[in-house]
Amino acid sequence: MVIVWIISTIVVVALLYLCMTMPAVGKRPDKTPFLGFLYAHRGLHDNDSEAPENSLAAFRKAVEAGFGMELDIQLSKDKIPVVFHDFDLKRVCGVEGKIKDYTLQELKEFRLCGSDEQIPAFAEVLELVDGQVPLIVEFKGDNLNVSLCPIADKLLQEYRGVYCVESFNPLMVAWYKRHRKDVFRGQLSEKFFTHGKKNILYFVLQNMMLNFLAKPDFISYKCTDYDALSRRLCCGLFKATAVTWTIKSAEELKEMKKHFEIFIFEGFIPKNS
Repeated sequence: MVIVWIISTIVVVALLYLCMTMPAVGKRPDKTPFLGFLYAHRGLHDNDSEAPENSLAAFRKAVEAGFGMELDIQLSKDKIPVVFHDFDLKRVCGVEGKIKDYTLQELKEFRLCGSDEQIPAFAEVLELVDGQVPLIVEFKGDNLNVSLCPIADKLLQEYRGVYCVESFNPLMVAWYKRHRKDVFRGQLSEKFFTHGKKNILYFVLQNMMLNFLAKPDFISYKCTDYDALSRRLCCGLFKATAVTWTIKSAEELKEMKKHFEIFIFEGFIPKNS
């Protein structure tokens, strides 16, 4: 009886895990427009140049080179989507405070990585790219706040180019599931425990155990963590599109082509194919 109980428990736990991590299945938005491109992480940037990360100059360089691009958006104090990765300004702008502490006009006073480049509004980037290459837009948000989603989505609905959305926050991905099912949406993740983030929330996020809420069409996973069980189940068993970040050499790109379909790169210029 003990053996039967143990086996039954294992089966129930395994089925529960599969149900929790299952991405969208069946009909999904068309991924074809995103294939055949390589994606420049935060634009085709160099933080020691006049084209630092998430700058208009870096996005312009990516367009001119024919690369798609990944970029990060979050809300300013006056609720305007701006393109910036970190929640705080210290690393990139050398000033204290967070993006959400400043209005767009105030943020425009800062400079990126010692260059002449300003923090761009999301609308400025969309105007610059103008549908010339596909975009991967990462929605930045913590806790339960998804107010960025409807504000940024209003801009995206007016944009004529190809784009998809992704987030580490499953609630933001779930917002797109509820409101914009036609948009190709993805769940970001990595092996958080391996990288030192060890609590129950990161365990859930690492294993994408909120996919039952978000139902992502693609999984975007850190390239060095390609062997994560949850990622392999989502992309292998359930056939979610496999996206990876951030590839840092031609050799790594060649290796990752065994495991992924869409590639985000940084720090080198790959052959765009």
